[in-house]
Amino acid sequence: MRKYFDVAVIGAGHAGCEAANAVAKMGFKTLLLTLNYNNIAFMPCNPSIGGPGKSHLIREIDALGGIIGRNTDLAHIQMRALNTKKGPAVRALRAQTDKHLYQETMRKYLEKQPLIMMRQGEVTALQRTKDLWRLFLNTGVSYEAAAVIIATGTFLRGKVHIGSLSYTSGPQGQHPSLALAENLEAQGIKFKRFKTGSPARVRKRSIDFSKMIEQPGDRLAHGFSHWLPWQPRAPVSCWLTYTNERTHQIIRDNLHLAPLYSGAITGIGTRYCPSIEGKVADFPQRERHQVFIEPEGLNTDEMYVAGLSTSLPEAIQDEFMRTVPGLENVEIVRPGYAIEYDVVSPEQLLRSLQLRDCPGLFSAGQINGTSGYEEAAAQGLIAGINAGRYLSGEEAFVLGRNEAYIGVMIDDLITKENYEPYRIMTSRAEYRLSLRQENADLRLTDYGYKLKLITEQEYEAFLQKKARIQEKLAFLQENYLTPDSREAQLLQEETGVNLQQKTSLQQVLKMPEIKLPLLWRIFNKEASPGEEDEVVENMIKYQGYLEREEKMAQRLLKTEAKKIPATFDYTAVPNLSAEAREKLSKFRPETLGQAGRISGVSPADLTAILIWMTRNNQP
Repeated sequence: MRKYFDVAVIGAGHAGCEAANAVAKMGFKTLLLTLNYNNIAFMPCNPSIGGPGKSHLIREIDALGGIIGRNTDLAHIQMRALNTKKGPAVRALRAQTDKHLYQETMRKYLEKQPLIMMRQGEVTALQRTKDLWRLFLNTGVSYEAAAVIIATGTFLRGKVHIGSLSYTSGPQGQHPSLALAENLEAQGIKFKRFKTGSPARVRKRSIDFSKMIEQPGDRLAHGFSHWLPWQPRAPVSCWLTYTNERTHQIIRDNLHLAPLYSGAITGIGTRYCPSIEGKVADFPQRERHQVFIEPEGLNTDEMYVAGLSTSLPEAIQDEFMRTVPGLENVEIVRPGYAIEYDVVSPEQLLRSLQLRDCPGLFSAGQINGTSGYEEAAAQGLIAGINAGRYLSGEEAFVLGRNEAYIGVMIDDLITKENYEPYRIMTSRAEYRLSLRQENADLRLTDYGYKLKLITEQEYEAFLQKKARIQEKLAFLQENYLTPDSREAQLLQEETGVNLQQKTSLQQVLKMPEIKLPLLWRIFNKEASPGEEDEVVENMIKYQGYLEREEKMAQRLLKTEAKKIPATFDYTAVPNLSAEAREKLSKFRPETLGQAGRISGVSPADLTAILIWMTRNNQP
């Protein structure tokens, strides 16, 4: 049996799967360890993938050669386009998946990878020996690897709470990881406690859908992946209902039994996905809250009750759920619960997701303080890439805030003091108009190809797509409408736009009333497949805004290019504020731009650092 691997990945959730796939594609022998082989790519919470910001991450992962987008397309049972009436920066996809099909598809994919060895086992300790890491399993077996990626999700010292009941556990009754957390802490790695939660699962047969609002899926021309042929399925519906004052009163009467309010939970929960008791307590003026009923799969009677995450006693869960229209006779399959777990304090992380003082040791996913499958997958991909580059002696692969939501997320993680689980949102990206979901491949596929994560065949298809887009842009720039032409008359009949002078099609398309499919119809040109026309239209309609963002990005790059030495002594810099000195010494930013994004660091502080570096001849 092989005892040595180039890279070992601890945990086979969304981060671990992406990490193992990336490392193996780069040509490294990879060990993927999981506590339970049946739970590879397990979805412990909602059965959905995507949404604003999250959808952007999936598209970026896919453009770089990751697998969550491909897997979602293969396992989806509903796909919806969100924010279609809003600007292109916030448009998104959201998929409901068959949870079991998602796991099966991911497991089969990874099993076929020749450089990945997958095995079940609990890592209880890591030990650094010379240039290798030794991994000790609870069965007495040990392995050695040149690099290790920890992707343990919410399992590190996991503790579940349901009312007054609390016990060590991973999500949904799985085995927690206790010894590894203690081992890492003994080696000087600092942790803090976060909390997340999950709603009850209920039986479909016990739900009265006639009292709910149907939420059907959309029939779309594309899914998440740029590379797989899109195979839409007959969408399975979700359903919408609402809580009411009776629901809220039962919850208010029993708040003292909720571990969040009794003091049993010390970990910090996510602001953007609160429990129903948190929503009732914090928003007393709200008369109702949305509740979405989502199928967990095609071959199960289990339904997910989104919006009713709770850790109240099971009897109280049953009582308040029965006040919700359509759930009067509900049968609970699994009660809701809260789970506390350890996360790595972010000041220990480099932009590569390597732990600062632990060569060859990386971490990715919820262990880094994020929430969500998509955020975890994106970190797994980056950690995998950088583990490979670490082994090759190459510089870390780092995406800028102007290049990808992945860059925004990782920069936020390591420069901002996140007091709660981090969730990606479009509002976090200052260049969000440039970072649209439909142009992710144009932004990132060249990187994926150079990193050996994109195949020759995929890259050739990408180049053909780029050529088609350029042809469409050239056509719009080089062709004109004259006021007396047949095409101008058709345009006026369709839109009411009356051209007064010769106008390029590019300028015509900038008019709010004009859409690209209309111009193609007028000129008898065939529409492009997938989202290519959307890319072309957005590039033209928002040209001025995109150029402004590009100028902002170039200014950012000047500060990002100015690196701060790892051993830089902030205590020696005069004129630094006390807060800046404390924060900079704690987070140890790698560049001047990163330093400027740390809370409490002012432009004057950056100037003081720059002057001091110049005076002391530091490059």
